[in-house]
Amino acid sequence: MNTHLVEIAYYIYLPIAIVLTFYVATTLFRNSKVYMRDIFNNREEIAISTNSLFKIGFYLLNLGFALYILPINEILTNNQRVIEALSFKIGGFSIYLGIMLFLNMYLFFRGKKISKIKRNLSDAPVGNL
Repeated sequence: MNTHLVEIAYYIYLPIAIVLTFYVATTLFRNSKVYMRDIFNNREEIAISTNSLFKIGFYLLNLGFALYILPINEILTNNQRVIEALSFKIGGFSIYLGIMLFLNMYLFFRGKKISKIKRNLSDAPVGNL
């Protein structure tokens, strides 16, 4: 096995995985502040703190997965094999990131829905007993 080509593949894969993770996380959590404020009834401090914790968890899960799938176990004999191995790794990681993005969006929408239901219940008039 040509270890030089494997090292080159790692030098290409790791920065791409890290940049993709940070781009998706930054975009997701910058835009999710609105949902967090709504979920926590405009309590800014709790909304921002919770959003930051979600962001750290997102980084840990995704960077951990990127490192977990790092090993290239095939023989890289030429540039074509390197490109194919990288496309498989980066493509698989991109699909995983997309799933994580939609999972987080689902959690934000679910939290918003539950928050709205709770607000409506607390605003309901109390009937005579």
